Amino acid sequence: MARIKELFAARDMTQGTPWKRIVEFTIPLLLGNVAQQFYNTADSIIVGRYIGDNALAAVGSAGPILNLLLVLFVGIAVGAGIMVSQYFGAKDRENLSRTIGTCIILTAFTSIIIMVVGPLLSRPLLELLNTPPSIIDWCTGYLNIFFLGSAGFSYYNILAGALRGLGDSVSALIFLLVSTVLNIILDIVFVAYFNMGVPGVALATVIAQAVSAILCLMKLLNMKEHFDLNWSMLKIDPELSRKIIKLGLPSGLTQAIFSLAMITVQSLTNSFGEMVIAANVIIMRVDGFAMMPNFSFGNAMTTFTGQNVGAKRLDRVDEGTKHGTAIAVGVSTAITILLLFFGHHLMRVFTDTPELVTFSVRMLRILAVGYIAVAVTQCLSGVMRGAGDTMTPMWISLITTVGLRVPVAYGLAYLTRSEVHPTGRPESVFISLLISWTLGSLITLAFFRRGAWRAKELTRSAGREVKA
Repeated sequence: MARIKELFAARDMTQGTPWKRIVEFTIPLLLGNVAQQFYNTADSIIVGRYIGDNALAAVGSAGPILNLLLVLFVGIAVGAGIMVSQYFGAKDRENLSRTIGTCIILTAFTSIIIMVVGPLLSRPLLELLNTPPSIIDWCTGYLNIFFLGSAGFSYYNILAGALRGLGDSVSALIFLLVSTVLNIILDIVFVAYFNMGVPGVALATVIAQAVSAILCLMKLLNMKEHFDLNWSMLKIDPELSRKIIKLGLPSGLTQAIFSLAMITVQSLTNSFGEMVIAANVIIMRVDGFAMMPNFSFGNAMTTFTGQNVGAKRLDRVDEGTKHGTAIAVGVSTAITILLLFFGHHLMRVFTDTPELVTFSVRMLRILAVGYIAVAVTQCLSGVMRGAGDTMTPMWISLITTVGLRVPVAYGLAYLTRSEVHPTGRPESVFISLLISWTLGSLITLAFFRRGAWRAKELTRSAGREVKA
């Protein structure tokens, strides 16, 4: 019983063998990320099977816009996780408590903003992207339901980020698994039995995300041995808010930049027609699973680094970086091999259309090797973020996505125009992504070796400033 209780407790990553601590933290985080991906994947499978390929294209076309308008929550979650991990490592109970309370109130305000602004912008953005008339109504309904129910998504991300900052990745996993099962059940009920179509899929996900957020809050309320979460702490601390935004904004902007690039490239993808749009949806769903280990190790390195920087243990950060990156590269190599040889089986999960399966497999094989490069980028970026340097990963993302991927995608499409492909070959979209991933890993490695991130420790002065 004590062992089970320990599994669901906060984890001090400043003690023990670095690689073991990283792997212990990463495994439930990976499973949680896989469960998170099941939200979108279950939507795609059920929509593709019960409604059709055009509905599948509608769900995929809505994705980049949804991500763009929700990046504010991602930024707050990253900033919160970094501050929680450093204050936890430094054993600073007061600032840890204030940080969590401030995040809860900040999230309430940002949720209201998204609920008001999101529905107003969804259709104009879809029209701006030349979304085909055959799917634009479905896309709009899908987005509007997501925006109106965004509080569940935002609070889950913020509260789960706080739990991970405390070293507890298991609780967030369990809560997400519960909501994932609920999401799949509701998907089937709303789509197959109530015939609600694409909006029913969005409603199912919104309800499931709200459940996971409530469970995370209940867990935090029971962790009184580490911090105080009471009414006196549920207020916006101006200094802590500034630090959370300062840390989280670059990460949020990174996601925004990525989403803007996706939206810009989505416009190019839309020009290729419904089949290419549907294929892109399938590939991105598979890509989501393939990327999960990379994102998981990146998040694990952020928490590991944050706690050890807070505890003044940079020696452990160096050792953990070597171990974590090596393991992540090994896992991504194995995934790449599996995708190259068995990718066609994955595609058949989403559709029975032979042409769609064949085309999707060909495009996925273009991307496959790039996952190894992303493993390096995510781990080293995670270390820099954990130390408080969130600007460098943002600039690297800006260079590789806006400065490289978008021009390369459109340039290749222009150069490959023909009678058969009047808007260019669709391979250009995926080749540009592979190039940006590879260059991104090289740039990240160069900046990491420069070592400027080592001077970004927050707890050096943050605690004194806030308490003053």
